[in-house]
Amino acid sequence: MYSDENLLMISALQHLAFCERQCALIHLEQQWEENRHTVLGELLHERVHAGEKESRGDCISIRSLRLVSYRLGLTGQADLVEFQRSIPGKGASLPGRDGQWLPYPVEYKKGKPKADNIDEVQLCAQALCLEEQLSVKIPEGALFYGAKKRRHPVSFSPELRKQTEDLAGRLHELIHSGKTPPADYSSKCKSCSLVEVCQPKWNEMMKRTRYEELLFTEDE
Repeated sequence: MYSDENLLMISALQHLAFCERQCALIHLEQQWEENRHTVLGELLHERVHAGEKESRGDCISIRSLRLVSYRLGLTGQADLVEFQRSIPGKGASLPGRDGQWLPYPVEYKKGKPKADNIDEVQLCAQALCLEEQLSVKIPEGALFYGAKKRRHPVSFSPELRKQTEDLAGRLHELIHSGKTPPADYSSKCKSCSLVEVCQPKWNEMMKRTRYEELLFTEDE
């Protein structure tokens, strides 16, 4: 179990899954640069978080809900959690509300579904926090993509849960080490807002230069 001072941000899991060096630059070195993608994402989340609590029949919508898991050492904020009325034994009790309610986390993304499952990992981490806080099992949530203007349901399978828990463990290892991994240039670097800070091509050039120096020395 982790203590309050050791909690790490849920959003760091997405950075870690994308690139360990990016994660370290942001969460160890406090580096951050804006680009078109980050600005659009922030504007979308501002609109989402500006909403108030809503109650419509058998669904209660709560925005900007604080999340925490001392088991995984994670904390953060959910864009939206819908509490849907549930049958006894399948939900959680809410203050001032009769019956039981099953949480349904919804995370908002500016673009469209990705080829990998990085977004699903972030959403699953939110669900794991809610499960720990409310002592309830959450089978599903959703990702809302701004480009598509619709929800993409996500099932919290055993495989996704394990991947999320493993990443949380790796995140704590990386932050505890205090070391930023070296750059490793790939095509995804083009979309990274920290590409100018990271300078991955420079690192590749330096590795090639060092190799050529060694090769030249051996030929002599």
